[in-house]
Amino acid sequence: QVQLVESGGGLVQPGGSLTLSCAASGSIFSINAMGWYRQAPGEQRELVATITSGGSTNYADSVKGRFTISRDKAKNTVYLQMSSLKVEDTAVYYCRLVQRFLTYWGQGTQVTVSS
Repeated sequence: QVQLVESGGGLVQPGGSLTLSCAASGSIFSINAMGWYRQAPGEQRELVATITSGGSTNYADSVKGRFTISRDKAKNTVYLQMSSLKVEDTAVYYCRLVQRFLTYWGQGTQVTVSS
């Protein structure tokens, strides 16, 4: 089994920055990809950013140029650096890991952007 623990969420003013972390532990063999998704109240969960084992990244159009995903392979940890945050970025952010075609999710961390 794989466990994912997110951290770094919180309350920030518009224009501010936050960095989320997601640490994977347990039966880690060969991670295919890790990423971040988010879900706002009343909305469906949506992709924010992903990074593959080879380092390829993919971003939602809404966060391009503002968010950066990175990964520390040695620590099995993925990060999401968020800057120029907007009110519409408010959501619960979930970490996702894909390994051997199995998908694992973290418990989520709340990000609130408000003045």
